[in-house]
Amino acid sequence: MSAILPPPSEKSYNRLDRNDWKGRMPMIWDRLGVLTDEVSPDLREALDWAAEHRLAHVEIRTVEGRNVIDLADAALLDIRKETEKRGLFVSAVASPVFKCALDPSRPVQTGDAFGQREERVEAHYRKLERAIEIAGLLGTKRIRIFSFWRENDPKAYESDIVTHLKAAAAMAEKAGVTLLLENEPSCNGGYAAEVGRLARLAASPALKVLWDPGNEAYGGKPAYPEGYGAVKDVIGHVHLKDALTDEGGVPRCVPIGQGAVPYGAQLSALERDGYSGLYTIETHYVPEGGTAAHGTGLTLEGLRTVLSAGRTS
Repeated sequence: MSAILPPPSEKSYNRLDRNDWKGRMPMIWDRLGVLTDEVSPDLREALDWAAEHRLAHVEIRTVEGRNVIDLADAALLDIRKETEKRGLFVSAVASPVFKCALDPSRPVQTGDAFGQREERVEAHYRKLERAIEIAGLLGTKRIRIFSFWRENDPKAYESDIVTHLKAAAAMAEKAGVTLLLENEPSCNGGYAAEVGRLARLAASPALKVLWDPGNEAYGGKPAYPEGYGAVKDVIGHVHLKDALTDEGGVPRCVPIGQGAVPYGAQLSALERDGYSGLYTIETHYVPEGGTAAHGTGLTLEGLRTVLSAGRTS
């Protein structure tokens, strides 16, 4: 692997000369970050880890067990100060917006809400308003959102989902931020084909897909080339994790390179197809007897192996 470059700032990372790399993709490293709570609930520990590993940015989801949406302005400004002090930048607000039921009277599949209680859709518009404020305080223009807890028949409620996504995108466009709609198996846009379709139907420059190949694999779907093919024209951000299904049919997350996602081919395709955005590690893996930082370190090492093995052309 080529020498690791100093982490760029938010303003400078996208000025890297793509032609200098001739398809070798070490430039991915210069656009790589991590969700802080995938390292430690302690912000400073997580930031020190990110700086030590020469990452470029961090996403904020929870700090000391508190969801980012619930943090006070003073705490958010402190996060930004501590992040920038280490030569990093905040790349996105990993909000819980629209992790709720479209209609509380219907049974739905649910998932991890990261400390948020179940609330009605109307409350999530207030969360979005707050997320926009938070993005400004943290110095980012990216906000991760979802597509509501998964209905028994998501397609039957597609029109309602799209109506809400369009309304949210209009708020985002007015504020000058971009919403990142993640493929999350517990939500209606659970898989690439679904989330890609929702983004196209919303038809807003302020709403893009947050592509997570590991989530696709965790849900038992092929992430590449099938999943990627369904979203590649609407991707605005990428999360990196790996997953597999064990012999008992139970999905679990594993370090990159040990799961079902062919990351060499996937990363090569992203770069070849002109993706110039950021990559964020979201491991969701803690080794037995280990720590979150250990699991994220193993994923980082797995990614390093992929990038250095030459399986990226």
